[in-house]
Amino acid sequence: MVYETGNRTVDDAVRRVLDGVRLDRTDGLALLAQPVEALAVGADLVRRHFSDGTVDACSIVNAKAGNCAEDCGFCAQSAHFDTGIDTYGFLDPEEILEAANRAEADGAQRFGIVVAEKGVSKTARPDEWADVIRAIRLVRDETAVAVDASLGILTREEANDLAAEGVNHYNHNIETSRRYFPEIIGTHTFEDRLHTLHRAKEAGMDLCAGVILGMGESPTDRVDAAIELQEIGISSLPVNVLNPIDGTPLGERDRAAISTTELIKTIAVYRFLHPTARVRLTGGREVALEQGDQHLPFEAGADGILTGDYLTTTGQTPGDDLEIIQRAGLEPNRSVNDFDPAAVTARHETAESDPEPAVSTTPTESGE
Repeated sequence: MVYETGNRTVDDAVRRVLDGVRLDRTDGLALLAQPVEALAVGADLVRRHFSDGTVDACSIVNAKAGNCAEDCGFCAQSAHFDTGIDTYGFLDPEEILEAANRAEADGAQRFGIVVAEKGVSKTARPDEWADVIRAIRLVRDETAVAVDASLGILTREEANDLAAEGVNHYNHNIETSRRYFPEIIGTHTFEDRLHTLHRAKEAGMDLCAGVILGMGESPTDRVDAAIELQEIGISSLPVNVLNPIDGTPLGERDRAAISTTELIKTIAVYRFLHPTARVRLTGGREVALEQGDQHLPFEAGADGILTGDYLTTTGQTPGDDLEIIQRAGLEPNRSVNDFDPAAVTARHETAESDPEPAVSTTPTESGE
């Protein structure tokens, strides 16, 4: 493979990564200082070397919304803030299966069951835990998609139970660097999150753990977060961009504190630091990026996407996301769910022209 970009720092990093060297914090900071054009080309070379040339799509359901006791400053679902979102307890497992069926029809390869709370407790709320397990089994047994979970902080027993039920990835974002974390969250610690990630991995689940960019962190914090994830060992790195929500501490901002160029450079550096992981563009991308720029992260190393709606905000249609993937010169992943991209696009074009609202993957469309 020819990998010269004309930038010595980038070219050296590409060569070393392709030779199997794990880059460190110094490398990450040096790369982040390079021009975006050379950095994007270098990251794309790394992606092409290690990946299968596809963009992997996941989808989620907000299985339990609001009234969360944690004080995460970006989150519409915290009981500490008045954001006006709809709140509800854990959904009926059959409703979760319906959401998974919609995600499968829309081309998702994996489907995440997400709750808004510090942790689903097997001992404190056994009935809720039983519903979680039933929902996992339904999605596992009645769809083709891989079932993922994001249930907050886990005990070892809970992690072992989820792994035994076939949960593919456990999602638990670290959100930002160890240094900046206390500026955003006060009711639990950075170490609490790391403990859960280690327990999930020890139980046998793959890890999906990432960040939210644009919360006021420094560029160095962005690199430090990626290095922390490097030490843990993840297979999916979701990159969210802050979507300021009225009522939250970060809701007073007009937009995320990160430019398009900074976002693309950060994505590229994450590809260098995590050459074999799915670097996944997730929530907030529609707010942070102009419509005509949304393909650019996929030309700078990204190879994953969260499609459909988010936890409390609407996203783009899967048809729109397929168009972005195509614009970047890539193909959707169909290794788990061998769907027809043309049918997905046609279905959503029809839904957009229909005066009746399309059914959402997530049960609520306001807030975070």
